[in-house]
Amino acid sequence: MAGGNYYDDEHLPLLQSSYNNLTGTVWTALAHFIAGVIGSGVLSMAWSMAQLGWIAGPLCVVIIAFFALVSAFLISNVHVYTNASNGTTTTNHSFLQAVHTILGYKNGLVCGCLVYFSLFKTGVVYVITSAICMRAIMQSNCFHKNGHDAACEFEHKYYMLMFGIIQVIASQIPNIFHTKWLSIIAAVMSFTYSLIGIGLGLAQVLEQGEIKGSINGISTTDPTQKVWLVAQAIGDIAFSFSFSLILLEIQSTLKSPPSQKVTMKKTSTIAVCITASFYLCCGASGYAAFGDLTPGNLLTGFGFYEPYWLVDFGNACIVLHLVGGYQIYSQTLFALVERWYTEKHPESILTRDIPNLKVSLWPEFRVTRLRLCFRTTYVVLTVAVAVLFPYFN
Repeated sequence: MAGGNYYDDEHLPLLQSSYNNLTGTVWTALAHFIAGVIGSGVLSMAWSMAQLGWIAGPLCVVIIAFFALVSAFLISNVHVYTNASNGTTTTNHSFLQAVHTILGYKNGLVCGCLVYFSLFKTGVVYVITSAICMRAIMQSNCFHKNGHDAACEFEHKYYMLMFGIIQVIASQIPNIFHTKWLSIIAAVMSFTYSLIGIGLGLAQVLEQGEIKGSINGISTTDPTQKVWLVAQAIGDIAFSFSFSLILLEIQSTLKSPPSQKVTMKKTSTIAVCITASFYLCCGASGYAAFGDLTPGNLLTGFGFYEPYWLVDFGNACIVLHLVGGYQIYSQTLFALVERWYTEKHPESILTRDIPNLKVSLWPEFRVTRLRLCFRTTYVVLTVAVAVLFPYFN
């Protein structure tokens, strides 16, 4: 239907017609979760463990994992919400929609601002982290060739631009229903670089013949600095378990029976257990290997120089994972904005697909003016902010 209204079919993000033929299972939902949750933060878990020590560190991971699971259970319960006053039942396909339905319009506006900011912030963080990893690959090769004391400096801006170009293309994927393959790749990459980090840490411990670290964590002369480092470590761990904003979108992809709520709770339990296990293993192995000298990121902080090819491969896996993770969070924001615009301006030319733009290997692929303009602008903005403020541990 060249030139027709693209948003009258199943590709419309977060409209009821998108949910007529659901095929999601525990495993596809788990792939989305892993892609969205286990980020490169798993490799900074050792730094957080170093600030907290051998007792508080693992305990903090377990406690935050527990609260993350409770939060997931509570949110999954409001996917289908029945208003007690009038008996109407609403299916909430996003966190923001649930707030609008249950807490009202004004609270929805406040929540919307926070949700948009959080999703945008995550996109910026992913751009920065991907650039750090790509630069680390170049530095690793430089150190291997010229020695560990060589001045191997590379400009990060070019790598941010490279990641942005990839995301401009990937952002044209219609919606979260079409990102299953990308989430699976991202999940595999997550496991791969996590295992590399754990393996390198254990190898370092075996080589040095001792387990470093202490019960109290890194010692500082200034108590205020210690409090700040502990708070930052707890914040890093909490950030690494954050997935509440995408939970209802993932739940909306699940087929029924069994009920979507039952499947989501099962998936959440598996996902949180896997995530906590990897965080504990990676954090413990890294802290045991480096003690007070634990870097902010095991692969990009050059705690390890050799084998350089394995470090390079691990960083490449992080970049591939971030490509998928960026889309998991961005597709949520794309859906919110495009749904709002389409409902407000159903006859707008922006909601119509661009004629004669076809991909031979993907015959059903169509691009609207709204998608092309808005999503490209969004990616450009995240890259621009990342270039201006390239600060993230």
